[in-house]
Amino acid sequence: MKAIFAHGPKDIRLTDIEAEPLKPGEVRVDTARGGICGSDLHYFNHGGFGDVRLKEPMILGHEVSGFISELGEGVEGLKVGDLVAVSPSRPCRECEYCQQGLQNHCMNMRFYGSAMPFPHIQGAFRTSLVIDSSQAVPAQGISPEEAAMAEPLSVGLHAVSRTGNLFGKTVMVTGCGPIGVMCVLAARRAGAAKVVAVDISDFTLQFAKKAGADLVINSLTQPDAFDALRTGKGQVDALIECSGSEAALTNAITCMRPRGIIVQLGLGGPMSLPMMAVTAKELELRGSFRFHQEFRKAVGFMAAGLIDVKPILTHTYGLSAFQDAFEMAVDRKTAMKVQVAFDQ
Repeated sequence: MKAIFAHGPKDIRLTDIEAEPLKPGEVRVDTARGGICGSDLHYFNHGGFGDVRLKEPMILGHEVSGFISELGEGVEGLKVGDLVAVSPSRPCRECEYCQQGLQNHCMNMRFYGSAMPFPHIQGAFRTSLVIDSSQAVPAQGISPEEAAMAEPLSVGLHAVSRTGNLFGKTVMVTGCGPIGVMCVLAARRAGAAKVVAVDISDFTLQFAKKAGADLVINSLTQPDAFDALRTGKGQVDALIECSGSEAALTNAITCMRPRGIIVQLGLGGPMSLPMMAVTAKELELRGSFRFHQEFRKAVGFMAAGLIDVKPILTHTYGLSAFQDAFEMAVDRKTAMKVQVAFDQ
């Protein structure tokens, strides 16, 4: 079988590897689609991010779907031929955080395509993948393309869950890449009365609008558009900050109501907070990191027609054109979500 390895900056290779043996409780999945994520692009562009650097070749990818081709001993509830969304979240189930139901904080997490530990956790961009049966979420009623977007949608659903009750509230989402747009979709599904999407790109803002944002603001060209949101002591009940930009966070805080909730999702460099405003408005800052339980919910929402992720997919490339796929995914003026078709 073949897999897409990152060797260093701008150095990715399609390589033949041995098929994995199938153990009891596992299933073999023939990969159909794989979405290129921001973390994949960090490895592609820079060989890592922050202090995390590739120390050995690593298979990329964690947004995948595929069809079950083989069942291990003892597997129930799945059958050969089933389309499944593959959860990349593989907690140990034994550490103190797993026991508390906080699997996204697992001490021994094996999240696909991560160079944080060494040896690295190999990713899911392979033509065939052996997974624990618990990772395989049946995706009947949706396409392989949609099923491969369960992972980024799960990130958005988890971020929205961190805000608390959004019913009837005004929500601002800053940073409208794929994850930001997923947050718009999730906030709308959670009952937000008004969703404001902010970015510095009109290209990405058009996707936020399609996803259900009531108001889109280009903070570079429309700075006056925030004035109405700053009236009184602010009009925004909850902020989901997806850009990792200090400027975006600081500006959004000026629009927030007293006792509003800030959920920081975007991972950027060091960020400073305007603590006088945070204190005077009694704002609450919360983090949001990955997901776990939300993965099945994401598939369920899509299968029920309650969340539509299809407009986010802009480009699909066959496996032989994997290099072109990554180059396109870097172009944020042309591409939103790029997928590799492993079966083409």
